[in-house]
Amino acid sequence: MSRRQFLLRATQAIAASGLPAWAHTAMAAEEALTARSVTLGCSIALTGPLGQAGIEQVAGMKAAFAEVNAAGGVLGREIRMEVKDDGYVAARTLKNVTEMVEAQSVFALISPLGTANTASILPLIESKGIPTVGPVTGATSLRAAANKHVFFLRPSYREETQRLVKQIVDMGLKRIAVVYLDNPFGKEVLKDMSTALDEIKVERGGEFALAVDGKNGAELADKVAAERPGAVLLATTGTANTAFVQAFRAKAQGVPLAGLSVTVISSELPKLAASTRGLALVQVFPDANSQKSVAVRKFQATMKATGGDPAFLNSNSALEGWLNAQIMIEGLKNAGKEPTRERLRAGLTAIRSLSFGDFNVGFGNKAPYIGSDAIYLAIYAENGRRIS
Repeated sequence: MSRRQFLLRATQAIAASGLPAWAHTAMAAEEALTARSVTLGCSIALTGPLGQAGIEQVAGMKAAFAEVNAAGGVLGREIRMEVKDDGYVAARTLKNVTEMVEAQSVFALISPLGTANTASILPLIESKGIPTVGPVTGATSLRAAANKHVFFLRPSYREETQRLVKQIVDMGLKRIAVVYLDNPFGKEVLKDMSTALDEIKVERGGEFALAVDGKNGAELADKVAAERPGAVLLATTGTANTAFVQAFRAKAQGVPLAGLSVTVISSELPKLAASTRGLALVQVFPDANSQKSVAVRKFQATMKATGGDPAFLNSNSALEGWLNAQIMIEGLKNAGKEPTRERLRAGLTAIRSLSFGDFNVGFGNKAPYIGSDAIYLAIYAENGRRIS
C-alpha cells in the first residue's frame, strides 16, 4: 500500500468515526498541492493587540482568492488558505508554521504579521525553501540577501523613518521625544529613529518604552509630557499606541505626533478621532479611503463582488492583504501548470512590473526582494480627517 493510499484510507476511517472536521488531519499531508487546488499557509494575529489588523488582512486575501477561484482558479487550481492565529506572539508563529510544514499541508506562506514573528520563521522558510509573500513588517534586519524565498511588498521602516525625520526638520521642530513599543519591532525602529535624529543633530527629548499591551500608556504619557517635547515620534502600533496617544493628547494637545505606516491600524483610527489633530503618519500603500486611487477602486470592487465585510472596504490592512494575494496569484501563474516551490519562487522573482493603476510592484533580479519603494505622508486634522 502506498503512503497516499494509507493516508486516504486513514482519513476515510476518521470521517466515518464522526469526529469533528478539525480532527481530520491525516489527509493534510497530501493536500498542499493537487491537480485542482493549492493551499497557502498564514500564521497571523487574529487576537491580541494586532488582532483586528490580522482579521482585516485575511479578509483582503480571501476576497482576492475568491475572485480568482470564481474565474476558474490559477491555471485550473483553486487557491485555498490554512489560517492559524498566533496572537502576535513569535513563539506561536513558529509553532503554527512548523506544524503546517511538518504536516505538508501548505505549499507556500503569505502575510506573516510582525517583526519578531517573521524573524522566528525565517530559518525554517529558507531551510525548507518555502516561498513567502508579504511579511507585514518593514524591519531592515529581516531584509538580507540570504533570504531568497521571502518577497516583501513594503519598503523598510528605515526608509519610513527617514521620511518622518525629514518632515520634522522641515517644520523646524526641536527637542524630539521617541516612544517605542517594548519589543523587537519597537527597539529596531527606535534605533533607526535615533540614528536619523543624531545625523541631523536635533535636540532629543528622551526615549520611552511602551508596553506591548499598552498598560503603561497613561503613566508614559505623563512622563513624556513632563519633558515638554517639540514633537513625539511613534515607534508603536496597535491598541498600545491608542492607549498612549489618547492619554498624551489629554496632557499635551498641541504637540505634533508622527508615526510609521503601522502605527495606527484602521480599526483604531475611530478611537483616536479626538486625538488626531497634529498627527502625521507614513503610508506605503494608497489611502484605502481614496476613490481617486485605481488600486483602491479595484480592491473595493473585489470586496463587494465576493461578499467581503463592508466594514473593511476602507481598511488599509485589508488592502495590503489584497495586494499580497495579487502578488501570490501572479507568482502562481508564472510558475506554470506543474508548479513546484522553486518554480513559484522563480515565478515571483519574474514579477517586474505588476500594475494596479497608481501602484506598481516589481522585484529585482536578486535578494532581498522588495516589491515597492512607495512612501506617502498623511497629515490629519481633528476627528480623523485627513488633510494631505
